[in-house]
Amino acid sequence: MKKMKVVLPALLVVIMALAMFGCGGGEKPDGNASITIKGSDTMLHINTALAEAYMNLHSDADITVAGGGSGTGISAMINGTTDIAAASRKMKDKEKIRIEQSGASSVEHIIARDGIAVIAHPGNNISKLTIQQIGNIYTGKITNWNEVGGVDSEIVVLSRDNSSGTYVFFQEKVLNKEDYRADAKLMASNSAIITEVGHNENAIGYVGLGYVASAGDSIKVLGVSENGSPYSVPSQETVASGDYSIARPLHLYILESAGKSINDFINYIFSPEGQKIVEEIGFIPAK
Repeated sequence: MKKMKVVLPALLVVIMALAMFGCGGGEKPDGNASITIKGSDTMLHINTALAEAYMNLHSDADITVAGGGSGTGISAMINGTTDIAAASRKMKDKEKIRIEQSGASSVEHIIARDGIAVIAHPGNNISKLTIQQIGNIYTGKITNWNEVGGVDSEIVVLSRDNSSGTYVFFQEKVLNKEDYRADAKLMASNSAIITEVGHNENAIGYVGLGYVASAGDSIKVLGVSENGSPYSVPSQETVASGDYSIARPLHLYILESAGKSINDFINYIFSPEGQKIVEEIGFIPAK
């Protein structure tokens, strides 16, 4: 947008890449702030909006944002191929061990909170489910909509793929760590789940709250009850109050040795301007 992309001979690109490797802290040799963010697809909207706003304020900043899943982002940070890992789950113990074995340590920043919306086709007559019913659907104990008061049709279960932090969180929170049913369709993104649910009256899926508004009338968000609590749908109010139970923090991970440009960007995210962007995207500010 404000950086000119120049195609260079392949050998020169390799030489430049080797020269930049190890500079650390997101600092280019020419002094410009170069930052890469990779990971959670749920956080892609937030990270892109924050990066664009930051670059508009800082002409020397160059931030690249990519998805791929929480696990992919954390692995990339460990391997030194991204500066910031975006994760919609906490870092696993085995990931922390890999960082420690490399002689480094990580810093966790919770930049927002998210409610996981359970969604169905607008033509589905079901409008609410208990968290136990949802878990039984996703583990295969319930396979037909008529078992939860719906029509006599087989339920089509949609899930994020197993590289997704949302997949892991949903499995722990809703499935009580049981395995997903074998015929669950694994989707690469929130948008893919929304598209499939919008075209399949028998489908059920789950997506991050920030993706619900843009889906409009193509999906129905189901009310959820846990342990006899009142049914509620995810919103900024119900997630912030704790009334909606399928909710989790969203994390950015950096190495403790991260340079000034990376920490300046993190500080911007926690500024009133940064947290306003988080809210405008449809998520819940961290503070």
